[in-house]
Amino acid sequence: MTTQIAFDLIFRNTLLRSSAAPVDIGVKDGRIAAIGPTCEKLACEAVEVDVGGRLALPGFVDTHIHLDKACLLGRCGHNHGSVSEAIRAVAGMKKDFTVEDVYARGARVLERAIVHGTTRMRTHVEIDPRIGLRGFEAVRSLKRDYAWAIDLSLCVFPQEGLTNDPGTEELLVQALRDGGEVIGGCPYMDTDPNAHLERIFDLAQAFDVDVDLHLDFDLDPSWWHLDEVCRQTERRNYGGRVAIGHATKLSALPPERLKAATAQLAKAGVAVTVLPATDLYLMGREATHNAPRGLTLAHKLAGDGVLCSVATNNVLNPFTPFGDASLLRMANFYANVAHASVSDFDTCLDLVTDLPARLMNLGDYGIRIGNPADLIVLDTQESRFAIAELPDIMMGFKAGRQTFARQRPTLFRPRS
Repeated sequence: MTTQIAFDLIFRNTLLRSSAAPVDIGVKDGRIAAIGPTCEKLACEAVEVDVGGRLALPGFVDTHIHLDKACLLGRCGHNHGSVSEAIRAVAGMKKDFTVEDVYARGARVLERAIVHGTTRMRTHVEIDPRIGLRGFEAVRSLKRDYAWAIDLSLCVFPQEGLTNDPGTEELLVQALRDGGEVIGGCPYMDTDPNAHLERIFDLAQAFDVDVDLHLDFDLDPSWWHLDEVCRQTERRNYGGRVAIGHATKLSALPPERLKAATAQLAKAGVAVTVLPATDLYLMGREATHNAPRGLTLAHKLAGDGVLCSVATNNVLNPFTPFGDASLLRMANFYANVAHASVSDFDTCLDLVTDLPARLMNLGDYGIRIGNPADLIVLDTQESRFAIAELPDIMMGFKAGRQTFARQRPTLFRPRS
């Protein structure tokens, strides 16, 4: 450990998941410059932050959220019983969305995500002739205006089809030219799902961007599009650059078929994002009793070699009339519903941190020397308890600059 660096900031008494004892973290020019035992006191003439032996993480990573259609709870009835009904409900509203409206609703969710500790996010943005590029323009502005607190990546996609929706592909191309960083798709909404996937992969290769699809979002395992996605991924040598969201059909597979599908996903290099709030809200609603959960077990898939994440998806809209953009709460929710064992809790935390960072191919994520000084502090000393007890997130930093703080609650005891 060198003490010659003129640090701008030092975090004292910081507990990391990888450290048995607290460490100090030195920051220079917004990046982590040194990490060492607290006994090897780093010199600092600037700001020092005493973390108090609490757990620090590099921030949560949300791989799948829809900022453009968030916070619509007051605009339509929400007695929607299926995916298609939710899609129709939003489609009926989005033709009237303005740039200012999308920006305001997206900012509301983005600010909640920031104070809940999210530092990286991929938002899916609908592109079609009804909304045009208005939603994309608004979210691109959010990316710029909130870069001080969060890295926002834009995944452009056709929610209502592609080959059956004239004008959509031209708009997708324009969005990719104007800053779209990932392309998505929704083949189950297209009259020709395989052609839909073919064109999405064509565009991905043409613009050299990753693919993130909405896929197999029901509980009928007699048909699916997973085979074609894996085939396209392998044919184009795109392993490690493709993710599928929902994939609730996997939850309906018997053990032997699930084992085969898991091996297929791992071999192709296709990642899976589970979206607990939406998947549980929309799946199995027609059941009169013993309702299926419709939740694919991400921690089990991860244990068998499939890259997985747990993410938010929708907040306060017809797809999910709940939500506060807290990924820690979502990981806890997932662990409850997925019957995760205590020994699985660390993996559940991985599903909103390290694993989604890998899914998004974030090479500079993590509390490591040389990486941006992005970190959040949780009011706990052990990573398993982050999932078990939902501790407060005390503070957050982006590139060494504090972005938020939360005071610990105070109890006012009666005087004796």
